[in-house]
Amino acid sequence: MIRRLLATPGRWAVVGLSTNTARAAWGVAAYLKDSLGHEIVPVHPHGETVHGAEGVTRLADIVGPVDVVDVFVNARLAGAVVDEAIAIGARAVWLQLGVIDDAAANRARAAGLDVVMDACPAIEGPRLGLG
Repeated sequence: MIRRLLATPGRWAVVGLSTNTARAAWGVAAYLKDSLGHEIVPVHPHGETVHGAEGVTRLADIVGPVDVVDVFVNARLAGAVVDEAIAIGARAVWLQLGVIDDAAANRARAAGLDVVMDACPAIEGPRLGLG
């Protein structure tokens, strides 16, 4: 599943992505866009444009389909983001390293979403020889 999500061109909503270059989300989003060729949509309360992609303040503001919701928020906030991902019809949720919420992951799976938890695309991609 990880290989398929990373290797298949898609639209990734990166929740928690801002212009703060010191944050992991900034570098991972660059990897998704520049190395793997995914479209990114920054999702952050400030709705900032990042890596040339116009941002939104919440998942519900995204126009069009979302393939993967990449979750860069504190684990105690992840459940609400997963519920929003389900509500917008995302195809998968990717919970970053340290973002563990088994109940939310189970809700996503029950809704038919692919789920990756406690992993990073920028680690998994190179490990699989991608990008």
